[in-house]
Parts: sequence; C-alpha cells; structure tokens
Amino acid sequence: MTSKLSAFLEDTGKLTRFSFRFFTEGFRPRYEIAEFLRQCYLVGNKSFTLVGLTAFILGLVFTIQLRPALIRYGAVSQIPYIVSNAIIKEIGPIVTALIFAGKVGSGIGAELGSMKVTEQIDAMEVSGTNPFKYLVVTRVFATTLMLPLLVLLADAISLMGSFLGYNIQDVMSFSRYFDHVFSNLTYQILLPSIVKTFFFGYAVGIVGCYFGYYSSKGTEGVGQSANSSVVISSLIIFLIDLIAVQFTDLLGYN
Repeated sequence: MTSKLSAFLEDTGKLTRFSFRFFTEGFRPRYEIAEFLRQCYLVGNKSFTLVGLTAFILGLVFTIQLRPALIRYGAVSQIPYIVSNAIIKEIGPIVTALIFAGKVGSGIGAELGSMKVTEQIDAMEVSGTNPFKYLVVTRVFATTLMLPLLVLLADAISLMGSFLGYNIQDVMSFSRYFDHVFSNLTYQILLPSIVKTFFFGYAVGIVGCYFGYYSSKGTEGVGQSANSSVVISSLIIFLIDLIAVQFTDLLGYN
C-alpha cells in the first residue's frame, strides 16, 4: 500500500513538473505552426465520426426514455428544454471528453511511447530539434482547441437526435422544437459548459503526452502508456467536472 501511494505521489509530481514545462516552452518561439495544424486535423478527423454517431444515439435514446416519465406529469412539452439543458450542461461535454480520451489520448500515448522506445525522441535531441516543442506542445494545444469544437458539434448532433426521438411518437415541427431549445438557452448554461471543455482537452493532451514521452520497457511499455493515458485522463476529466460544478454553483450559474 505504501509503495503504491509513493508511486502515485511520484507520478503526480512528475506530471505537474511536465505541465509546468509545457507552459514554459509552449509560449516561447519557435512555434511549430505546421505541425500544430496537422495535429488539429488529425485529432478532429479521428474523433468526429465516433463522437457524432455517439451524440446522435445519445440524444435519440435519452428523449425516448425520458418521454414516458414526463407523460405521467403532463410535461411532455418540456422535453426540448430538459434534454437540451442536460446535454449542453453535462452529458454532451462529459461523454465527448471520455470518447476523446479513449480515442485520442490512447493514440498520443501509444505514438509517443513507440517513438520513445525506438529512440526516435533521443535522435531528435541529438539532431538539435526540440522534441518537447515539436511533439508535446503541438499535441496539447491541438487537443485543447479541438475538444471544445467537437463538444459543440456533438451537442448540435445530439439535439438533432432528440428531435427525431420526439417525433417518433409525437409531432413537433423543427422550428418549434428548436425555438423551445434556444428560448431557454442562456449564457449561464452555455458558457461554463464550453469553458470546462478546454480544461478537458488540455488534460487529455498533457496526460497522453506525459505517459508516452516517458514510456519504457519496450513494446510492453507502449501498451501501458496507452492504457494509463486513458485511465488517468478520464479520472482527471471527472475531477475537473466536479470542481467546475462546484465553482459554477458558487457563482450562481446553476
């Protein structure tokens, strides 16, 4: 038990130091703009299909299962408000971030882990290239930027699925349904849900890069890096969400 606690505290310290190094080197020239844009494309392109499909099914199923409960209270007309509120505030950001962690976080951990065990990172250092700036900074900035965009797209697709789910057993026009959605959508709902996704994206990127950058033990270490990236980043996502909920509640945004 003591050894596990020591290992946990040691990894926490190393990850914190790794994060400080990111902020130290991330805003200092030279900027790897081309690699950053390439990573943005790869991160978004890799995740969009899975995120979009999951979001559509989520909105569809959530609406279908919610409807019978609201019928008992005569509140079926409130489905657009309830579904949009739940999806935009919590379900959309959390589910999208977890999918992102599983898809992108594991990929970053495995990719950098493979480069580490095959000594490609060491070769970059010998050749005079800054591997941290080229490999880590660009990926973390890409995940931090792309996850909020994916969440916005996922929210929109999920609401489309909700509209379809509502019209399976009832009838409401597209314009009327989304009038209900947007009439109750305020900055107090939208702003906190978007802001926290930047932290989600940063957590996925920095954790994946950390475990990949310091991977060891050959091919076995690559698998461990990918697995650790998903597990730890998912845990951090929930912790950030918990802190965000408490903070927004304190400010009166809930």
